[in-house]
Amino acid sequence: MGAIEEAKGKLKQAVGDLTDDADLHEEGTAQEAKGQHEEAEDAARAEARAHAEKADQYEQDERAAQQ
Repeated sequence: MGAIEEAKGKLKQAVGDLTDDADLHEEGTAQEAKGQHEEAEDAARAEARAHAEKADQYEQDERAAQQ
């Protein structure tokens, strides 16, 4: 999802440059930044999910070792 926002932002910046529309260029810059933040958020969620799965597996292994 973040990559799409980034691409749309870059496109708006280019159109803003071609039409000499500073507001559209600025809007594109903000949208590109939003996309970058969304990508970072997705990566952080994936990392947290991986850590949670690893912790769950560790707990299962510990329970199995105690039996």
